Amino acid sequence: MLEKLLRWLNENIVLVLSGLMLLRIGFLFGNGLGLIGDESYYWDWSRQPDWCYYSKPPMVAWLIGLSTWLFGDNTVAVRLPAVVLGTVFLAYFQALAQACYGKRAAAFALLLMLATPDNVVANLVMTIDPPLYCFWIISLYYLHKALFQRQTRAWLWAGCAAGLALLSKQVAIALPIMLLLFIGLDRQRYHYLKREFWLYLAPIILALLPILIWNHLHDWIMFAHSKSHFTGKPAGAGTSIWKYTRDFFVYQILLISPLIFGLVIAVSLKNLTAYRHLAAQEQFLTLMGPVLLLGVLVLSFIQKVQGNWPMPFYFSALILLAGYWQQGHRQKLFHYALLSAYLMVAATYLLPGILAAFDLQNTKLDPTKRFKYWPQLAENVQQARLAVPGLEQRFMVVVGHRNLASELAFYLPDHPKMYRYGNDGAMSQYDLWPGPQQFNGANGMILSYGLKQVPEPVNTAFGHVRFIAEIANPKNPQMPYYLFWGENLQHWPVAAGGKANQEE
Repeated sequence: MLEKLLRWLNENIVLVLSGLMLLRIGFLFGNGLGLIGDESYYWDWSRQPDWCYYSKPPMVAWLIGLSTWLFGDNTVAVRLPAVVLGTVFLAYFQALAQACYGKRAAAFALLLMLATPDNVVANLVMTIDPPLYCFWIISLYYLHKALFQRQTRAWLWAGCAAGLALLSKQVAIALPIMLLLFIGLDRQRYHYLKREFWLYLAPIILALLPILIWNHLHDWIMFAHSKSHFTGKPAGAGTSIWKYTRDFFVYQILLISPLIFGLVIAVSLKNLTAYRHLAAQEQFLTLMGPVLLLGVLVLSFIQKVQGNWPMPFYFSALILLAGYWQQGHRQKLFHYALLSAYLMVAATYLLPGILAAFDLQNTKLDPTKRFKYWPQLAENVQQARLAVPGLEQRFMVVVGHRNLASELAFYLPDHPKMYRYGNDGAMSQYDLWPGPQQFNGANGMILSYGLKQVPEPVNTAFGHVRFIAEIANPKNPQMPYYLFWGENLQHWPVAAGGKANQEE
């Protein structure tokens, strides 16, 4: 049965990918899940296009901006690029696997990839990961052509894809570094350093230049933020590093599936210890994924590591798995791994229905809660706004998390420009953008989370501040929001204690 499925996949790959894309677009329309904080935050970035932002390169904002320019400011438009990029990713992933091990293994590799819950999430939520994944695998595909099929032009295409990956997320700098390591570990490859490697590197440098210039003009804020992730200390006073290590491994198991994760680790360790004896192609795939993955796993025993950091490193590892499967290694285990993983994928897609059927919506067991309450909060805030005359003549400030500013900007019907005062020492993109100084002399609304009085710097920034209304919090009724009216803005305070290494 499996062999028939593999043959059918190879014969109908375009139909499969097209059908999958249409199904996923349909899921976007029908799932009823609102934007998470990161999505609305990047959407707000997209309204002010730039060459870089506080914590990330600009690609996610550019893509969201293009999509919403075409289709409007709505949830589907924000997430549509994730589905398109995910489909392109699958096409190049299958093509790379086929170039490495042939059609049969390529079809099996595609089944492995589709069996990972992370592939579901990456086609549902539009964060920095979908463009990174897409351009990462494109770069590997053309590097394989350049190295093993001797196609000179492929070096340039690989460099262009790596440059786009770098414009998506900083971790893409690993691509040229690992390529240089691959070349440097074998004297027979040194000749690539004379011309081909520089052809590859040129578009990467071109992509990096605007990021460097922007950071030079903004006190290297993105690099300071990135550096803060490698402090060597667990984030959170009094929290054991073992808790973070445990959480990280649980995250990997949930996103990759238990058996596939175990197989990936086993193959990664095997290839690392036997690296010198591997064929050049296996050495390439090992360096471009498994070695990096193992490095992140080791790092998780030293400090807090975000669960999505190693996701691109699984791509070449899954292709290696398909190669081992084709050689006849542990085929029953592979089949059990696929079956269990697809059960997890099915549960992911059916989760909204399962929660509704068992009356678990909005309970502690509902992992989709974080998608749901922002539209209701925006509706509550809008009702309070409409109760005060002259809506078009006032601006709005939030005191609280950056997600509060970006989610209200997205879900309030007029998509107002939001200003944020950070009272917790954590910086965000809102601290880099100008404050509401242009409204000096005007009136504004101030929304705070859990604070019955606005912070003193905000209070003294206005001629007079008065309480308007308490607003129900759909997520936590015991912690309402409070709305204030500020009259005659006189200046705008700078939030005290903001640090680049404490983004919310």
